[in-house]
Amino acid sequence: MLKDKVVVITGGAGLIGKEFVKAVVENNGIAIIADINEEIGKEAKEFLSRELNTKNIDFIQLDITSKESLKNCIDFLNEKYQRIDALVNNAYPRNKNYGKHFFDVEYDSFVENLGLNLGGYFTASQQFAKYFQKQNYGNIVNISSIYGVVAPKFDIYENTQMTMPVEYAAIKSGLIHLTKYMAKYFKGMNIKVNTISPGGILDTQPEEFLNKYKKECLNKGMLESKDLKGTLVYLLSEMSQYVNGQNIIVDDGFSI
Repeated sequence: MLKDKVVVITGGAGLIGKEFVKAVVENNGIAIIADINEEIGKEAKEFLSRELNTKNIDFIQLDITSKESLKNCIDFLNEKYQRIDALVNNAYPRNKNYGKHFFDVEYDSFVENLGLNLGGYFTASQQFAKYFQKQNYGNIVNISSIYGVVAPKFDIYENTQMTMPVEYAAIKSGLIHLTKYMAKYFKGMNIKVNTISPGGILDTQPEEFLNKYKKECLNKGMLESKDLKGTLVYLLSEMSQYVNGQNIIVDDGFSI
């Protein structure tokens, strides 16, 4: 399905990122863990390489907000593999104030988080697209969220310490439109750009929240990271050759 395709996964050492690495390798591709944290990134590479019994996982340290870091990453991979087939924008950079309630969010923090996350996705896409243009093909998959599509269901957060950060809504909705913009801008360049918008991902959330969340869904409720693998493989493979500028929602019906 992805035989010998070189796929760069930003935030590849994270909860979702590791499952994306597995998805690429299980379909005979080469997965590049591109993560800002070198220690965690190398640990993920070693752990997954053992688990999957593969040599098709690589690691490179990458800061998606740094043009220099991105250029170094692209140059390194081009020299080593002579090709880069796809970029999966999956990193989740944020500052220490991220996640506060609406009235507690300061302007500077709001702007910084949009710059880190949406700005990082833009810069990574821009630099990889330059490479893809020279290569005459490329594929970008952005990871957004259902909360880039619909307004938050705030009642499911009641009686918990959790909320749905306002920065997240701005970032993820902006990313979906950035996807459409880039797909149109790259017309004639043979560069695809699509988005996956997952529902909530299981990650030690409180029981009361999980129960309320499940009531909004059709079957399973909160998803596991592995539930996104099929959609990613589809977008990275030739099966989706003419799927471009689209947002695919994977949420067990939460958003309907």
